[in-house]
Amino acid sequence: MKAMIQPYFLEEIGAGGIARITFVRGDRHNAFNDAFIAELTTALRGLESDARVRAVVFAAEGKSFSAGADLKWMRAMAAYGEAENLADAQALAELMRTLDCFSKPTLALVQGPAYGGGVGLVACCDIAVASEAANFTLSEVRLGLLPAVISPYVVAAIGARAARRYCITAERISVWEAQRLGLVHEVVAPSDLEACGRRLVDAILSGGPKAQSESKALIAKVVGRPIDDALIEETARSIARIRVSPEGQEGLAAFFEKRPAAWVPE
Repeated sequence: MKAMIQPYFLEEIGAGGIARITFVRGDRHNAFNDAFIAELTTALRGLESDARVRAVVFAAEGKSFSAGADLKWMRAMAAYGEAENLADAQALAELMRTLDCFSKPTLALVQGPAYGGGVGLVACCDIAVASEAANFTLSEVRLGLLPAVISPYVVAAIGARAARRYCITAERISVWEAQRLGLVHEVVAPSDLEACGRRLVDAILSGGPKAQSESKALIAKVVGRPIDDALIEETARSIARIRVSPEGQEGLAAFFEKRPAAWVPE
């Protein structure tokens, strides 16, 4: 009899167009390998192009959110040459970029520890809520490695100064410190994690889908730029364009008529 292959994650689209990706290899701490990376990248691209999808929620089963790289995969990579290691690193980098550049809102519900690449996933999401049972570690230097492909997203989330410390020491970052640094937005009791997620999903669904995508793109455009004439002109054109768009017109009409906008689920 052919053995059943356990999936790395489950994907479903629920009410209101909320997609949920749940990591289901809790017995292996939801660790990454090349197959997981490829499948998750493909899944995200599919959700990006699916007009039904309004947002994506990430969750995990088991004690850990994600332990980063799978030990068996790491052992195999250690025997690879530089060209094979480059290809593996590029695949992980593409996953992180795909998630970071995802045009729809993304929310991570972090129920337990995240290490290495797991921290990268959290950093790439727009919103992150963590249980009091969670903690975070940039553990790569303990193995003589470095958090290379996740570094742009981690530094964007926690800042260069904090990244210097935690990438060098690989200290465990408590959930409260992670909140202070900006890696997670809220910390809740384990029993309240799903309820907090539902509250945030409701908030997401109250906004215009196009406006949310445009807002994400706007933030990426303005970060780090000087406030000069070019930036002022660009931002002014952005609001003028969206204000006269069908979604902008519907949102304004709904506000003045004191009714829900067309995109709000009934």
